[in-house]
Amino acid sequence: MGKIIFVIVLLLLILWILASCIRIVPQAYAVVLERLGAYRATWNTGIHFKVPFIERVARKVNLKEQVVDFPPQPVITKDNVTMQIDTVVFFQITDPKLFAYGVVNPLMAIENLTATTLRNIIGDLELDETLTSREIINTKMQTSLDIATDPWGIKVNRVELKNIMPPAAIQEAMEKQMKAERERREAILIAEGEKKSTILVAEGKKQSAILDAEAEKQAAILRAEAEKEKRIKEAEGQAEAILKVQQANADGIRAIKEAGADESVLTLKSLEALGVLANGKATKIVVPSDLQGLASLATTFKGIVEEQKAPEK
Repeated sequence: MGKIIFVIVLLLLILWILASCIRIVPQAYAVVLERLGAYRATWNTGIHFKVPFIERVARKVNLKEQVVDFPPQPVITKDNVTMQIDTVVFFQITDPKLFAYGVVNPLMAIENLTATTLRNIIGDLELDETLTSREIINTKMQTSLDIATDPWGIKVNRVELKNIMPPAAIQEAMEKQMKAERERREAILIAEGEKKSTILVAEGKKQSAILDAEAEKQAAILRAEAEKEKRIKEAEGQAEAILKVQQANADGIRAIKEAGADESVLTLKSLEALGVLANGKATKIVVPSDLQGLASLATTFKGIVEEQKAPEK
């Protein structure tokens, strides 16, 4: 019975030893193998076997990108302003062997290296440059850390300044400055708006005056044209009336001639025309030069009238 138990224990021990010699490395990990205390190999993803009691796994390394948030570090700017800055470092292990044997505590080394690099960079900048040059500081720190951690098998992919915390007095002064700047910009915008409004109003008045003047000019032109047209119509009417009077006189004379009237009747018509001319409206009177002939014509006309009246008695 005792032998059976011993055999069972021996078999279990052998199985345990054999199982410990089999190692499966998962994805995104690497294993550093040592033989008799010396570096033997680096196992990547897959199944591996080792010699029992001679070889051992020294370190299992995570090959994923890692993020470390370091606490705020006190730094002094070029103009002697002390502030607190905390950083975030993104790094990745590229060489498991160098990472395992390059430095004792890689994370502490990166933290101290980040703090010293940050102090060196900020020490060359003034406060305003520090607040406005985050991208430049990030790039300089990433370059410096990547070079310094290369012998440790670590690649620094990115460095970010998480917070920049100046002293309370500086923050208060900055807030007052920002408020004054905003008020100044507001006053400038209001002044520019009022200026543009005044210009637009003046331009509108000018345009209105131009339009009014143009309208007045057009109205004057239309009035002048209407007056001209009126005078032309009146002149045409007067000319037409004169023409009709003259046409009537001509028709009357023609009718008298056709009726066989003698020279006495024609002379009488001329006297009637003379009477019309002398009705008080004419400014000039045309007097015939043959006044004697007119007198004799008047005597003849008188005799004719008397002869016409005699039979009536």
